[in-house]
Amino acid sequence: AHQRGLRVISDLVVNHTSSDHPWFQEARSNPDSPKRDWHVWSDTVHRYEDARIIFTDTETSNWTWDEEAGAYYWHRFFSHQPDLNYDNPEVIEAIIDVLRFWLDLGLDGFRLDAVPYLIERDGTICENLPETHEILRLLRRTVDEEYPDRVLLAEANQWPEDVVEYFGDGDECHMAFHFPVMPRMFMSVRREEATPMYEILERTPDIPANCQWGLFLRNHDELTLEMVTDEERDYMYSEYAKDPRMKINVGIRRRLAPLLDKGRDEIELMHAILFSLPGSPILYYGDEIAMGDNVYLGDRDGVRTPMQWTADRNGGFSKADFAQLYAPPLMDPLYGYQAVNVEAQLRTQTSLLRWLRRFVALRKEHPVFGLGTYEPLAPSNHRIFAHVRAYEDDVMLCVHNLARSAQYVELDLSRFKGRHPVEIFGRTRFPAVGELPYLLTLAPRGFYWFQLVEDESEEASHDG
Repeated sequence: AHQRGLRVISDLVVNHTSSDHPWFQEARSNPDSPKRDWHVWSDTVHRYEDARIIFTDTETSNWTWDEEAGAYYWHRFFSHQPDLNYDNPEVIEAIIDVLRFWLDLGLDGFRLDAVPYLIERDGTICENLPETHEILRLLRRTVDEEYPDRVLLAEANQWPEDVVEYFGDGDECHMAFHFPVMPRMFMSVRREEATPMYEILERTPDIPANCQWGLFLRNHDELTLEMVTDEERDYMYSEYAKDPRMKINVGIRRRLAPLLDKGRDEIELMHAILFSLPGSPILYYGDEIAMGDNVYLGDRDGVRTPMQWTADRNGGFSKADFAQLYAPPLMDPLYGYQAVNVEAQLRTQTSLLRWLRRFVALRKEHPVFGLGTYEPLAPSNHRIFAHVRAYEDDVMLCVHNLARSAQYVELDLSRFKGRHPVEIFGRTRFPAVGELPYLLTLAPRGFYWFQLVEDESEEASHDG
């Protein structure tokens, strides 16, 4: 991967182990085992009662009785995933050794799984506790001192004001997923209303200069609806999960293309919004070719089917016998691997894959998207999501039409008077900005990205 200019980060499950893990097996075998205190045990279920149950579909308690141990063990997720006891210094040291093992092999960093739940305290919801941040600072210090230029990415499905705590003062995680933005993007597109996105971005605090948000449309889990209101959750279920099999826990287990009814305009618009926001976009495998899902597979496997590389056997993913595959490749007429695959899309100039590759390259040309400030414009037309990104002398105007119909918008750009908007996909120069509101018309689900250039900058770019 490094020879191809790729960096690789891996999931590091810091919160729990499997119930089959040797640590847990040794812990349950004997109350006097040295590993007994590596997990959280109790003689009663009446501890940490304020902690919510996360996997509501399958779990009725965060405690499970273990016959061999003769005690209850604590788990925030599935009952076969007992939590580690981070009040035990030996556990912290063991996790640091695991981290060192993989970094010594050349790994470039970790997605730290389920970090809000490392510590338990009675009288709290057992999330986002101060001791958790002490542990993360220790992990970060280890990485900085022993493995420079590696990254820690926090998976903390929390409200923005809680997630920013995982950056610390720039001394905890380098990055964190911004979970609440994602469902509001889908909500805005379906409602044709930009307000949900404006509101959650306004609620997002500033972060340390050496940190970054991780932004995404979909991932390997469900489209989580934990960080929305009850009313918003009901709306999302009614619009995006009409079949009960599409629901799981507190979310929707669907891929990007099926969620958007395979609408090419909608898929492009969602990526444009994602790429325009402050942070680093994270793409889920298969979404770049509009792969589908299989709601008939259990648990989260429906969005984890094999990557569809070619129209050959098993989609080019494996030469194994079809019956040996853990999850079967998609074979339906609309999303099956014979209809949707990388090989075919690379041969088609207008394919989603080719478009997205060009879009990624274009974004990389402009550091403003990764480093710049974000200023919402909030025009009177609520179907338009518009904002300005600025970094040094680079000013970018991003305007997105969430509606299924053509729209116009008037933007107050008077502070940029004299600059020319240059549409960066086709390098088309638009009339100069003046004192009056700047009028734009947008196609259904259309968007513009303009670089606001002064005359000398524009001439220089043409000469280049």
